Amino acid sequence: MTECTTIAPASTPAPTPSSTPAFPLDQWYVAGFAWELQDAPLARTLLGRPVVLFRTPDGSVAALEDRCCHRELPLSCGTVEPRGLRCGYHGLLFDRAGQCLEIPGQQRIPPKACVKSFDLRERDQILWIWMGAAPDSVPAQEPPAYPVHGDARYRFGGDVYHYDAPYQLIHDNLLDLSHLGYVHLKTIGGNAGIHMNAELKVRQEGDSVTVLRWMPDSDPPPTYAAAWPFAGRIDRWQEVEFHPTHVRIWTGAMDAGSGQLDDPQREGFHMRGFHGVTPETEHSAHYFWTIATNPHPDMQDTTRLVIDQTAATFEEDKVVIEAQFRNQQRFGARPVIDIHVDAGPNRARRVISRLREASARALAAA
Repeated sequence: MTECTTIAPASTPAPTPSSTPAFPLDQWYVAGFAWELQDAPLARTLLGRPVVLFRTPDGSVAALEDRCCHRELPLSCGTVEPRGLRCGYHGLLFDRAGQCLEIPGQQRIPPKACVKSFDLRERDQILWIWMGAAPDSVPAQEPPAYPVHGDARYRFGGDVYHYDAPYQLIHDNLLDLSHLGYVHLKTIGGNAGIHMNAELKVRQEGDSVTVLRWMPDSDPPPTYAAAWPFAGRIDRWQEVEFHPTHVRIWTGAMDAGSGQLDDPQREGFHMRGFHGVTPETEHSAHYFWTIATNPHPDMQDTTRLVIDQTAATFEEDKVVIEAQFRNQQRFGARPVIDIHVDAGPNRARRVISRLREASARALAAA
C-alpha cells in the first residue's frame, strides 16, 4: 500500500448563506501541474470536493472522487496500476472513468461499484479539471492554452502554495501591483511613490479584466538589475490579465527611451507569470504558479535567480494575505474604503459574483 498522503482541508467551509454556490461552476480550474503526477496518486480538495489525481503508465491522466465506494478509504491511499487506481484497503480496482474493474476474490462486480470521475485534461504542462454545476455537466470548451510554457524564447519554473485565506484575496493581490513598492523591496519592488502613481488603465471584455500599468524612466528593482544588463534607468510595464480561474501577468522593462511600452513585440527583460488560483474551501485556496523569463544571450543564465526571487515575493504575499484574512476574521464585517488602485480587483469581484449567480441558475435548472 502506498503511503497515504490525504490531508484534510485546513479550513472547514462555512455554510453559504444562500443557494448561490460559493464558487463559479462550469469552469476549468487548475488542479496541478503535469510534473506532479508521477507513480503515486495525489490527493487534493478542490472547490470543497476531495479528489484524487493520477497518471497511468501509458501517460493518461485522471481525476476521481477520493473515496472508495466499498468502505470509504481515500483512494489516494492506494496504488496506480496500468488499468487504473487500486484501493489500498480491499484492492478494488477503478479505471479512469471511475468504474470498478476488479474485486479481488469475487467475480461479480455490482453495477453500483463505481466512483464519480471528473474531466481532467493536461495542456501545456498544466492540469485542468472541469467543475460542473450539474452532475452530468460536460466541458463546454477545451481548457485554456498557455503557449508560454512551450515557447523557445523562455525558460520557466514554478511551484504550488497552500493559502489559509479565500482565493479572491489572492485575485485582489495579483490585480493590484501597486503593493510591490511596499511588500517586495528586496526583489521586484522599486520606488513606492512611482508604483502608486503609475499610469493605470483598466478594461474588461466579457469575463476577462485587464489592468495595464506603465512606469517609464524608473530605477530597475533588484531582480531586474541582476537578471538583465540595463544601461541605466528603465521603462517598465505591468500587464495583468484576469480570468475567473487563473491570472496571467506579463511584466518587464527595457532601457528608458529604447522602445514603445504599447508595442506587443517590445524587447528587453520579460517575466511572464501564470497564476492558477483554485479554491480549496471558502476559507482556503491552492495557488499554482509558474514564472517564465528570457535569459539575456550575453549573460550567464539567470533563470534560477528569477524563479527563486519570484518564489520569495510570493512567500511575502502569502504572509500578507493570510494576515489580512486573520484580521478580517478577528474584526468581523466592517466597512472598508476603496482607493484608485482597487479598480481592477473590484471589477474581477463583480465578474465572480455574476458567474456565481449564473451557476445558481444552472443548478436550479438541473
